Amino acid sequence: MSEPTPPRGVADLATDRLLLRPWSAEIAAAVVAGARRDGWADDFPAHGDRVVARLLAREPGGPGWGRHGHRLLVERAGGLVVGGAGMFPEAGGTGLEIGYGVVPSRRGRGYASEAARALVALARRDGTSRVVAGVEPGNPASARVLAGLGMRHTGTVDGEERYALVVGSWA
Repeated sequence: MSEPTPPRGVADLATDRLLLRPWSAEIAAAVVAGARRDGWADDFPAHGDRVVARLLAREPGGPGWGRHGHRLLVERAGGLVVGGAGMFPEAGGTGLEIGYGVVPSRRGRGYASEAARALVALARRDGTSRVVAGVEPGNPASARVLAGLGMRHTGTVDGEERYALVVGSWA
């Protein structure tokens, strides 16, 4: 079976070990329907991937589909989909919010950091002035990913730890 075509004009982002491939409408529909596809890790999709798929399915052509939208994390060695990462407009702000998730079977390999670095680099190239993120309490691994990007803790909002990276602090 061939891979579905990504949204028009949106290319894969390549890192050393991953391809960050734009979600297609077909993949989002398969995740929402609970279908299994060839090339997915046994534990893909995880909860966060199902949330993203439902959002994408509700908003065809919305911000989740564009250049700064959601992407699948695909291992370059073997081609398995092992998670997702993406950016979307910051709520009430002018920047982008980043989010990522790696399936349990592939955690601890640095994939979240690798994907997040690629997304922040894309935002920087595109002139984005601010990147923000939120971390659920009790997720120190995710907080380490953000700290590794140079993001600073900005406080707690609605029980979520918030982080930001602004122009002038780009590494």
